[in-house]
Amino acid sequence: MGATPSSSARHSATDTAIRSGVILLTFFAATVHISLLFPDPVFILNGLGYLALLAALYLPISRLASHRRVVRWALIGYATLTILLWVIMGERTLLGYTTTAGEVVLVGLVVLEGRRLRARSEAGSL
Repeated sequence: MGATPSSSARHSATDTAIRSGVILLTFFAATVHISLLFPDPVFILNGLGYLALLAALYLPISRLASHRRVVRWALIGYATLTILLWVIMGERTLLGYTTTAGEVVLVGLVVLEGRRLRARSEAGSL
């Protein structure tokens, strides 16, 4: 019985680490895109898109609560599209590689978070 609290605490710490990673990597990508080639509207809009999806995913807005799964998929698609566009026409600089690597990790973390939430909800419905 002593394993249950530490197991629960571990899940909570893991969830917090995943969420923190998503937030930090999204802010990083948004900051780079907003400041990159400023005032190019394409990059500014890309950064603002990241911020809007992050807000829709985590802010406690009751109207969005039932749409979090769709928002999660939108963030995955948005980051993936940004990665693909960089592969096609992005500059091969250290900042480009770093930002793209961060976006790849961001996609992985959002997918992982979604799987954990789905597994938790399926376990709760049993």
